[in-house]
Amino acid sequence: MKIIRLLLVIAVSLPLFAQSDRPKVRAITAFVRITPSDYETKIADALKMLRAAKSDYEHHGYTVESIRITTNPFPEIVKGMSQSDALALLQKLDTLSQRESFDPNIGPALLHDSDATASVELLKQVLSQTKNLESSIIVADSEGIHWNSVRAAASVVKYVEEHSEHSQGNFNFTATAMLAPYGPFFPGSYHTGPGGDFSVGLEGASVVQHVFAHATMADATSKLTEALSRYAVECERIAKETAKQSGWNYRGLDPTPAPLAGVSIGAAIESLTHAKFGSSGTMTAAATITQAVKAVPVQHVGYSGLMVPILEDAVLAQRWSEGTFNIDSVLAYSAVCGTGLDTIPLPGNVTEDQLARMIGDMASLAWKWKKPLSARLQPVTGKNPGDKTEFNDPFLTNAVLQKLP
Repeated sequence: MKIIRLLLVIAVSLPLFAQSDRPKVRAITAFVRITPSDYETKIADALKMLRAAKSDYEHHGYTVESIRITTNPFPEIVKGMSQSDALALLQKLDTLSQRESFDPNIGPALLHDSDATASVELLKQVLSQTKNLESSIIVADSEGIHWNSVRAAASVVKYVEEHSEHSQGNFNFTATAMLAPYGPFFPGSYHTGPGGDFSVGLEGASVVQHVFAHATMADATSKLTEALSRYAVECERIAKETAKQSGWNYRGLDPTPAPLAGVSIGAAIESLTHAKFGSSGTMTAAATITQAVKAVPVQHVGYSGLMVPILEDAVLAQRWSEGTFNIDSVLAYSAVCGTGLDTIPLPGNVTEDQLARMIGDMASLAWKWKKPLSARLQPVTGKNPGDKTEFNDPFLTNAVLQKLP
């Protein structure tokens, strides 16, 4: 009887979530400042910290999806070099990332609207000829919308669509608006500081799925805030211990509940609305998630909202294929959450001008509401509306292309 009572006590004291509901740590991202002469040493130092942090999270029961390194903006790194020498250096960095198993981000090609466009031409080659390197262009900040950068970003997307295998290179590129530095999520992550910093991003769609399966519109926000906070606070405590032991500066945590394939934010939203994603109630669910994320009591960094990456989420990809929502829908949801246009599948006949208008719409919305948004667009050469994409990437779910308005 004593044993039975003990088991009952243990059962009652178990947390609400099973181990399988614990969110993964999507990214531990280090920020370094490198030059052509010291990049290997700087990256080795960052990897030492990242691997120790990964071990600490795993010791506490978390799965770590990736360790990442974001450098200072690459135009600074290759300044004064010919394009061929600059490309060769960045290809070496790409090879190093494959050998050492980390995700690399080389920062924005353009920080300001007046920046030289030579870096844009180099970026087109980088995204078309490397495997892992990720980058961005900033198209809006506190000073306004960067319309030259909007057009430059569109030219990158169109070029990379036509010159990368399976038109897949654009998965490593985004146009960002109103996004502050030190966010852990790629491709928008960047910094302009001295280095020696890190941040953490969670893959928490599983938590939202669990909460929304037992919630109503009336209590979903409070329940989700409590659940996300439970894990985020613990993850921040681990990060601060890493900072103390390593000497690296902890910049914050992004509790955005990122999805991945079957760990679906689309499925979570549907369990709350009891309707397909894109139906009435979707915007309310998006606002609910964002409100809960914003209330999590940690040092926030990055998007800190809701991601709706169409091709990284199996349910969202299915609903896109069915036509239950479109680009305008996602932009509308962006008014109440932090998504923008993320991994949007597009037919290959989309023009550079159309791409610029999409990016401009995202930037205008971000500027209006002073919130971080991005545009990661995925046009596919040779594919028309009604065709299915054929991406060959474990992080992308293929979907049926829709006609552009």
